[in-house]
Amino acid sequence: MSGRRITRPAPDSLWRDRRFVRFWCGQSVSQFGDRISELALPLIAVGALRASANQVAWLTALAWTPNLLGLFLGAWVDHRPGKRQLMLLADLFRAAVLLTLPIAYALGTVTLGQLYTVALLTGTAAVVFNTAYSSFFAHLVPPTAYVEANSRLSASRSASFVAGPAIGGVLVQALTAPVAVLADALSFVVSGLLIGRTRVDEPTNTEAAGPSLLRRAKEGLAFVLGDPVMRAGLLCATTLNFFTFLSGTGLLVLFADRVLQLTPGAIGLAFGAGATGGLFGALASPAIARRIGVGRGIVMGAVLFPAPFALVAAATGSTWARLGILGAAEFLSAFGVMLFDVNLNSLQASVVPDNLRSRVAGAYSTVNYGIRPLGALAGGGLATLLGLRVTLTVVGVGGVLSVLWLLASPIPGIRVLGQGSTAEVVSHPE
Repeated sequence: MSGRRITRPAPDSLWRDRRFVRFWCGQSVSQFGDRISELALPLIAVGALRASANQVAWLTALAWTPNLLGLFLGAWVDHRPGKRQLMLLADLFRAAVLLTLPIAYALGTVTLGQLYTVALLTGTAAVVFNTAYSSFFAHLVPPTAYVEANSRLSASRSASFVAGPAIGGVLVQALTAPVAVLADALSFVVSGLLIGRTRVDEPTNTEAAGPSLLRRAKEGLAFVLGDPVMRAGLLCATTLNFFTFLSGTGLLVLFADRVLQLTPGAIGLAFGAGATGGLFGALASPAIARRIGVGRGIVMGAVLFPAPFALVAAATGSTWARLGILGAAEFLSAFGVMLFDVNLNSLQASVVPDNLRSRVAGAYSTVNYGIRPLGALAGGGLATLLGLRVTLTVVGVGGVLSVLWLLASPIPGIRVLGQGSTAEVVSHPE
């Protein structure tokens, strides 16, 4: 089938697009649930099971390990009709897996092995969801609305970082961490139900027999490596992911708990307050892109995202000072990652042909997300050998260097996305 697509006109406002609003609502609920689990799972390991830094790092690593199969899962998803149904099933599967934690807690049988299994299975379902999402999103809104749609989806994600950790911290303290995970399971049920009601005009798969799974996987990888925009974006994002996952959420929680000596409620408060930067970054991304260009917005985000980790490493002083430094660093980092993600995701959605979307997403995630467990494991080893403060300093310095991949590519010169079909962008005038 052709890589071109027929687009519908953009509505005056995405808030008037019922399909987008329904999907946005489902993703917003799911994101709030995720914030609770991201705090609760490491706290189960650290608090209830007395896990070491390496064991916490393994928990983070296993959650991202399934992305190493993204190359093949994306090729499989790309050949399947009905991406919406796959997303629905992935949500319901994650809900069922997470429900095993409060059940095991009630029976007094929660173990580190179960935490690892939950992380691995939910991570696998997330890969299926995300590879199907790339095609679904491309047909949910027209290309001219990509930045605005990504901005609003990212804004709700950022809002979840504002309130989610604080709510999660309170729930963990009041109900215990395993019970708090129940909220995330229920959020996946809500997300799945809303996705099931959000119909889009997906392209028909005309390849009845089609090439083999291996060949489709190779085609996805070849496009990512051959396109200069996709290649530079991948190298930058992968470098960012490796260094930021040296700390990851797990070791950052461990640092806040054992080094900064903050309570779960205080940790959730700092993460929530700092996450307002992500909300501002997501909402400001379209305006920043219009002013300086999509490409330069990506470059700016690539620097602002990792640099504040070095600030966290320097946190000291009174409890309020430590809390304030952690919150400030989270604010700057969250602003940067939203600026980076909104613009890069929109740009990539504009350059990938329809018939390659899921396999490209799979190939991209294999490298980009596949590096995360390696970063998490390396971070666990580095933290064990040199300490958590040194690890966070390495995260900040190494992450900033990722911008070099962008500066050597066409990305900084890209100003706006195209008005029509895919692979159409407008560069900055020289």
